Amino acid sequence: MPDQRSHPPVSPLFAGLMCRCPRCGQGKLFRGFLRLPAHCEVCGLDYAFTDAGDGPAVFVIFFSGFVVIASALIVEVLYQPPFWLHAALWGPLVLLTTLGPLRPMKGLLIALQYHHKAAEGRLERKSGA
Repeated sequence: MPDQRSHPPVSPLFAGLMCRCPRCGQGKLFRGFLRLPAHCEVCGLDYAFTDAGDGPAVFVIFFSGFVVIASALIVEVLYQPPFWLHAALWGPLVLLTTLGPLRPMKGLLIALQYHHKAAEGRLERKSGA
């Protein structure tokens, strides 16, 4: 895990949601939509420790599913529009509620991983056993 003592603390909430480096809060966290560079261009933090996995997608899907399904059910009960109108309404909303928060959510999980020094679990061998 990278050394955190040489830089002033940065709020993981700020760094993550703004898609900034979790150590310095200045460098861009992403190159492209979700791809990480090898290191921060400002402080040089190596991003090899990051492993957000499927976590951001799971949180975003749960949020999106709740918003879209609740909205569709409310509109169906109140107005009973034809099915083509449902498709026209909820297709774009699905894209907005999934693609919009995906990048900040991945940034937040990476920043929290850095802040809490999270790493892959390892079994330690005890000597003399």
